[in-house]
Amino acid sequence: MTSPRALLTAWNIRAKKQLGQNFLNDPNMARAIVDKAGIDDDDVVLEIGPGLGAITVPAAAAARRVIAVDKDGRITGLLATELLAAGIDNVDVREADILRVDLASISDEAGQPLVVLGNLPYNISSQVIVQLIHARSGIDRAVLMLQREMAQRICAGPGSKEYGRLSVMLGYCAQPRMLMQVRASLFFPAPKVDSTVVGIRFADPPVFPAHDERLLFRVVKAAFGKRRKTLRNALSQSDLDLDPPTCERLLESARIDPMRRAESLSVSGFVRLSNIIGTHRQSLETCG
Repeated sequence: MTSPRALLTAWNIRAKKQLGQNFLNDPNMARAIVDKAGIDDDDVVLEIGPGLGAITVPAAAAARRVIAVDKDGRITGLLATELLAAGIDNVDVREADILRVDLASISDEAGQPLVVLGNLPYNISSQVIVQLIHARSGIDRAVLMLQREMAQRICAGPGSKEYGRLSVMLGYCAQPRMLMQVRASLFFPAPKVDSTVVGIRFADPPVFPAHDERLLFRVVKAAFGKRRKTLRNALSQSDLDLDPPTCERLLESARIDPMRRAESLSVSGFVRLSNIIGTHRQSLETCG
């Protein structure tokens, strides 16, 4: 397809900084991203933020169907027109805010789990990743281009400064890994930082399944909500309705030192802790 600069000029469109619009300007990189996703002609692809179609075109050549969702109506109109002119007829371009889209309904419509592709703006990337986690029963795998900092966060392990709530949530149900780096100069307009392509394959079931997944994610949020505090203090000062002595007892029951901090606890440790807390809550309900 035509270069981003030429297309935007021809359509009299300016990239919107508030939407994180930095358009990939390297067809070789776009093809490499599609190759990393391992797309074949049986796959249905959901592309988040297709922009001007750099990744859309090679994805459409590989997949049975592509559903491309973009919030900007100026861009969806341009993209649909360019795809039509190129004779590409297996792409469904939709104007929508991905954060308001029911991903389960798209998977149901496709009749199979989706392959998700996306060049995610930094300001919504964490929200989209959480959305994918909750909708993962309808998603087989995802290949996402993220700002390097975000990629480091979601792929981080215990003990690192990047390890946090997203690291645990995603590590609970998936195997994220960094696939390749993308220089800022390969985009138009060029962002201030480089990007990283991350591959995510969801595990079904998780390696360490929680008895109550919603409670697990609440425990993780509480633990990292005050990450400079010990687990005992962070949990007792959260909305989990646990006093300090109870937190200490439950942590010890889970074989976790109450003086440890959240960033030192593995995914399996968080699962073990949430299961213990869940049992405690059930016992209170039974007694009540």
